Amino acid sequence: MENSAIPRSADVLLADGSTAHLRQIRPEDAPAIVDFHSRMSDRTRYLRYFSPYPRIPERDLQRFVNVDHRDREAFVTVDADGRITAVGRYERLGPDSPDAEVAFVVEDAHQGRGIGSVLLEHLAEAARENGVTRFVAEVLPENGGMLRVFGDSGFQVQRQYADGVVHLDFPIAPTEKSREVQESREHLTEARSIARLLAPRGIAIYGASASGQGIGAAMLGNLRDGGYSGAIVPVHRTADRVAGLPAYRSASEAGVPIDLALIAVPAEAVPEAGTDAARAGAGGVVVVSAGFGETGPEGAGQQRRLVEAARAAGLRVIGPSSFGIANTDPGVRLNATLSPRLPKAGRVGFFAQSGALGVALLAEADRRGLGLSSFVSAGNRADVSGNDLLQFWRDDPGTDVVLLYLETFGNPRKFARLARRMSRVKPVVAVASATRPPGLAGDAPGPDANAVTALFARSGVIRVDTVQELFDVGMILAHQPLPSGRRVAVVGNSSALAELAVVACRAAGLTVAGGYPRDVSPLATAHDLADALADAAVDPGVDALVVVFAPPVPGQHADEDADFAAALASVALAGEKPTVATMVFGQVPARVPAYPSVEEAVRALARVVNYADWLRRPPGVMPLLSDVDPVAAETAGDATELLDAYRIPVVPSTLSHSADEAVLAAGELGYPVALKAAGGGLRHRIDLGAVRLALGDEDDVRVAYRELSTAFGPDVLVQTMVPPGVACRIEVVEDPAFGPVVGFGLGGVASELLGDLAWRAAPLTDRAAEALVDEPRAAPLLHGYRGSTPVDRDALIDLLLRVGRIADEHPRVRSLTLNPVLARPDGYSVLHAAAEFGDAGVRPDTGPRRLRSA
Repeated sequence: MENSAIPRSADVLLADGSTAHLRQIRPEDAPAIVDFHSRMSDRTRYLRYFSPYPRIPERDLQRFVNVDHRDREAFVTVDADGRITAVGRYERLGPDSPDAEVAFVVEDAHQGRGIGSVLLEHLAEAARENGVTRFVAEVLPENGGMLRVFGDSGFQVQRQYADGVVHLDFPIAPTEKSREVQESREHLTEARSIARLLAPRGIAIYGASASGQGIGAAMLGNLRDGGYSGAIVPVHRTADRVAGLPAYRSASEAGVPIDLALIAVPAEAVPEAGTDAARAGAGGVVVVSAGFGETGPEGAGQQRRLVEAARAAGLRVIGPSSFGIANTDPGVRLNATLSPRLPKAGRVGFFAQSGALGVALLAEADRRGLGLSSFVSAGNRADVSGNDLLQFWRDDPGTDVVLLYLETFGNPRKFARLARRMSRVKPVVAVASATRPPGLAGDAPGPDANAVTALFARSGVIRVDTVQELFDVGMILAHQPLPSGRRVAVVGNSSALAELAVVACRAAGLTVAGGYPRDVSPLATAHDLADALADAAVDPGVDALVVVFAPPVPGQHADEDADFAAALASVALAGEKPTVATMVFGQVPARVPAYPSVEEAVRALARVVNYADWLRRPPGVMPLLSDVDPVAAETAGDATELLDAYRIPVVPSTLSHSADEAVLAAGELGYPVALKAAGGGLRHRIDLGAVRLALGDEDDVRVAYRELSTAFGPDVLVQTMVPPGVACRIEVVEDPAFGPVVGFGLGGVASELLGDLAWRAAPLTDRAAEALVDEPRAAPLLHGYRGSTPVDRDALIDLLLRVGRIADEHPRVRSLTLNPVLARPDGYSVLHAAAEFGDAGVRPDTGPRRLRSA
């Protein structure tokens, strides 16, 4: 019987960084399968079929291309011309059997590109969804390539040799190892796809006019004048020369390796240019042209078709509406941007989503003296995104710091995952909005602006509000060491400025070190300043320095006593402690982070201090939850069933619409009971009289029902009484930057009004769950406030771990609320839970590797 599921297809990245299209096989693929078979070498056919198999009999051909997508499934990869380059399939071993045989074959010309591993991932996902739990395979011993694909998959593969064949079998449920392997391959393929674009051997340019006018000509000029080390190939329909360079009708006519294409032609001509670049062997295109997604639905459709065609041709797309890309490596010298001048070479990688802001961002980096390693403007971010650049910069030896200007998040879960890993090795600073679209979290509160900043910080990302702050923080990270603590020495010649610095430090959560601020007096010489700074630099009680300095009276000192810039540089550029300065005079030494105000200097330093604190903390682990049932959760119809699958009990309750129903419910639940108004958020509002507790008999229930129904309406909830405890609240919502996030705080109107919830991205590590319990401002109530007995902290942590796992594993759960949760010394009770379900779909950053949908 045919499976009615939506047809599966995906664009995927291969080991060489190129793209390919993967889809289910179709009956009309029969001629293409015959052609594919004919292109395989005799050896490849023998290794796949254990015989020469020179041609496919009609009966086998029809069986190959006609599958039911349940017991039998097959995927193919196709190139830009629609030719099949690989086939992978599984076939169930018997009716409703949990085992299926898996096999695949890749055309000789495409072997070694990682196609087999991608096919295996997609086949395993399809098989799991159809009830298959184990794959088996038979492989000839000499077929080392296929044996490696299975052996390197991360699955627990069992091998047995018999009758001249290697018999393999393995469960296909994802494991920690298989996910690690998959993410490692994803990292390598995405990094390689970007590396080829940032260090191209040759560049084709489309849209550079022979007259020297227009965007294309400007890019060509910037590329040439920047000293690009590779070949520049202008492609022009009529001109023989463009900007003094030979021009060609197509890029392939130049006879040189082409890795990148710059496209600045009208929108309708972009696909043709991309096709020509692909034929020349390019790995990607930078589309500067506008007129796509930013113009409305018609342009969005045109943009989607552009990306689909590019990926089918093996190309990555930067843009449309990109400002360009740059690489200051002396061996590359790539200025493929619209800016005639790049910042000096340095070790900062810069990603900007906005094409319009590109020139301003590069100019500001240049003005600040912030050295650039590479730059990418993604424009409409139709394909290449900040996530791709994080993958590249993570291992790039020329990049030490990453700056991101983000407007939207295409794959928030992936961003959070990559950011956590990236920030462990290199700091990431991001301009990203803290506001959230209305209705994103439904009725749940969702993280506020402060909580969003904290979420970024917990992932290791330093979130800032403006481009100015982006560079403020970037200057410290690029030129100064990380602080080893929060103790700050304030040194200067102005008591007023020093006092401002002290106030700013305390407001930012920094500690002013003992013995500071140190005022060297307005009459101090440069030597006096240098001595004071040197003392602070070696003070074991100091972790960072803030220098505040006002200009002396003109002529007050001889020249040799007035070189304050040199005095500052002697410490700031040689010490092991970060130094920031507010110096109201002349030129500040290069590589010394200097700011026009004390507050800006301290704010930037505080963000770096917080990052260094995060870096020192262990990342934590995700404990094994062996008693959960994710399969049962998939079919849960309400919050109680969902939580039960993860062993989170909810105190029984019954909705009643009359006094008689309430009495009947109380008898079934067992006295004593509680009655609560069921409407909206009233059910926990003891302060409004919407709750009656410890009702011991029928008369109590009737009286309570009459009072509640008169005041709040006939719908009343009857619930089993439980011992008292500290009321807590747990939330799960979807955040646009982090995907599912878990919030925890204490219950009550005051806590809700003040937004006193702590948030972490799902899934939760043990340390993240611990932090959630301890972080709310009202958390002391859980730990024995004013002589009360502390609650069972470990039980709350376990509860949060389970909720975090639900949020991570079940995309159909749009929101989840547990409120109240009564925490006690002997555990907890969940009194009420509500969940909002939606279409599971395919959550980004789950399942087999695939590129973001065009």
